[in-house]
Amino acid sequence: MIPETQNLESFLRSAVSLVDEKLDQIVPAETVEPADLHRAIRHSLFAGGKRFRPAFVFAVGNTFGVETKKLLSLAAAIEMIHTYSLIHDDLPSMDDDDLRRGHETCHVKFGEATAILAGDALETIAFQVLAEDEDLTAEIRVRLISEVARGAGTPTGMVAGQHVDLESEGKDISVEELEKIHRGKTGAMIRVSARAAAIIAEVSEKDLEAITKFASNLGLLFQITDDLLDVTQTTEVLGKTAGKDVLSEKATYPSFYGLDGTRKLAEKVHRETIAGLEEIEKPTEILRSIADYILDRRN
Repeated sequence: MIPETQNLESFLRSAVSLVDEKLDQIVPAETVEPADLHRAIRHSLFAGGKRFRPAFVFAVGNTFGVETKKLLSLAAAIEMIHTYSLIHDDLPSMDDDDLRRGHETCHVKFGEATAILAGDALETIAFQVLAEDEDLTAEIRVRLISEVARGAGTPTGMVAGQHVDLESEGKDISVEELEKIHRGKTGAMIRVSARAAAIIAEVSEKDLEAITKFASNLGLLFQITDDLLDVTQTTEVLGKTAGKDVLSEKATYPSFYGLDGTRKLAEKVHRETIAGLEEIEKPTEILRSIADYILDRRN
């Protein structure tokens, strides 16, 4: 396990170090042919992301007593799927952005075709890593592949959420529809990070249901604070184009509630998220700290 630490910051640093080392082992070096494709993959993957989803994998797994080495492949796979989604999300045919994680987006630096293929490669390598994880039983591997595929795909996963988000640009939608979009686009892979780690831990159905509820609320909290940051922080702080949601005519929580109302909503969802931990009969201090971190984050 990641050693117990005095604060969340040191836990997150340890998580970043572990998952980056694992990713470096998995992804071919820039000199391996086709070199331009591998350079594009590494450019996006090692551009300095926060690695929140892998850290959440470790936090949930450790909460249920799983040693970290049994979570590494899952954590790496989740990060590869997340990064592929960012590469594709930034494409001209989608959100058309030129900055991600403080660097040029993949298609700007390497061309649109190479960026598409880099995303394709990351997604498929992720499932290869899960299938070949010899630290887990074959039964657990199959469950993980199924769980991650559902979270990343359709009808209620990340890809479905991205599609509805794009289709909703410039349209009047309800706040219920907005929440549905983000429980897919943003929330699905946060939810699957928790569920997959719990599957490795072979938790009871009661605990699986409890951690799913916690992660679902955490994913919603993540998006609400993301919407706030988009209109209150600078491009330099965010590492991506600030104010892009407004320019793209996306429905956001501030567009429904205003800044003060959105902050109050974030606090309400945070309380609901924390309350869900009472259903888990394990030490949950690290999970509580993560919820606090999401509420107060600045980028």
